Amino acid sequence: MIDFDQQQSQLKILIAKGKEQGYLTYHEVNDHLPAGIVDPEQIEDIIGMINDMGITVHEVPPDADSLLMMDQAVSTDEDAAEEAAAALATLDSEFGRTTDPVRMYMREMGTVDLLTREGEIRIAKRIEKGLNQTLAALANFPPTVETMLVAYEKVKSEDLKLTDMFTDYIDPNAVDEE
Repeated sequence: MIDFDQQQSQLKILIAKGKEQGYLTYHEVNDHLPAGIVDPEQIEDIIGMINDMGITVHEVPPDADSLLMMDQAVSTDEDAAEEAAAALATLDSEFGRTTDPVRMYMREMGTVDLLTREGEIRIAKRIEKGLNQTLAALANFPPTVETMLVAYEKVKSEDLKLTDMFTDYIDPNAVDEE
């Protein structure tokens, strides 16, 4: 278990890094947080304290032009760093470490970016492309053609229904079961 002095030194290192860079990433902040802090509100409070010190927190590191455009004066107040370390220690002692799988899962999920609309579209297109490639490969495989011809003969002789042979087939004569 990390003691109070180690927590303070970790937070001071984090703040010093933020002052030097002019920013921090959520990943960097998460790496320096004690394992007991799992509540997203607690994490947001800590990020708020870091922002109050003039250190911005970003999803990804900003490029050099963005840093020049921000032109923020970063606070060099050591008391603010100690105050943040004390607040972090208070949060840690209040909630303690946990081995609860749900809390551990929630902590890990808090560090993962959610999918954007563009990300979902990109994944859906990859899935569709993969399905089309699979279909094309199967269509060019001789035993597949032979199997389809045998199934066609069974449908023709009414031993097999089309719905048994195809997925997503809409039978116009089928009765809705709602």
